[in-house]
Amino acid sequence: MSDPVMPAETAETALQRGRDLLDAMNPGLEQVLSDRYDHAVPEMAETLVEWAYGRHYTRPGLDLKTRQLCTIAALTALGGQTGPQLKINVENTLAAGATRTEILEVIWQMAVYGGLPAAINGLNAALEVMGPEAA
Repeated sequence: MSDPVMPAETAETALQRGRDLLDAMNPGLEQVLSDRYDHAVPEMAETLVEWAYGRHYTRPGLDLKTRQLCTIAALTALGGQTGPQLKINVENTLAAGATRTEILEVIWQMAVYGGLPAAINGLNAALEVMGPEAA
């Protein structure tokens, strides 16, 4: 049996689903993004919420915690330039139910794929969000 596929939907439906998810995980983030970027790239925040959160993070097939851990892995492997996005996604991953240990282990696992500098940068970003106390 195959995984269920989301039916075709309107952008408005995906936007609302994305807003609902983001409001549960990180209230106010859409406004922060809008204030920071929409003057330069109109509707950037809304597009990100609709596309990333409304169409990707809410898809069937993976639970939100797993999707968030995958995001942390990818951002870590990409390297230090993703620090700001990694910090936001550490917050989101905690809100999705992941533990400190799960987050730190996913980041450390990326040392194999992104290298030690990428993993160390990822650990530094995560510890800035979560604090330095032991896992």
